[in-house]
Amino acid sequence: MGGKELEVKIINKSKNPEPEYGSEHAAGMDIRANLNERLVIKPGEIRLVHTGIYIELPVGYEAQIRPRSGLALKHGLTVLNTPGTIDADYRGEVGIIIINHGKEDFILNNGDRICQMVVARHEKVIWQKVNNLNNTDRGNGGFGHTGKK
Repeated sequence: MGGKELEVKIINKSKNPEPEYGSEHAAGMDIRANLNERLVIKPGEIRLVHTGIYIELPVGYEAQIRPRSGLALKHGLTVLNTPGTIDADYRGEVGIIIINHGKEDFILNNGDRICQMVVARHEKVIWQKVNNLNNTDRGNGGFGHTGKK
């Protein structure tokens, strides 16, 4: 049983495939780097990586940009503002902010998979001002409080 499909408009100015799912039940689509030449990311360095991808999301949806677990585990490479959010009214190029937390230079080539994109529905919040909130077992315990007795 699969999920509902959603049509999203895309312009792909790269020579790489459109974002695609790596497996049948994957939530995130792989996004590829769009580079004219290889990019060396030094330890501690932050770089904006172009994708050549432009999207038009339906109102009520966002695209979340998330790291790829293999790059994070093997090389310390991650998306800096995780998850990055692409709003439905954004029409610019999807750019990925990458940081190298590893100890060695990381070489990025055109077409390398650099992150995942998850498209998700969201709700618009209307604040309801009140004087009290309903009580819960957790109450106001936070910052490592859950699971402790």
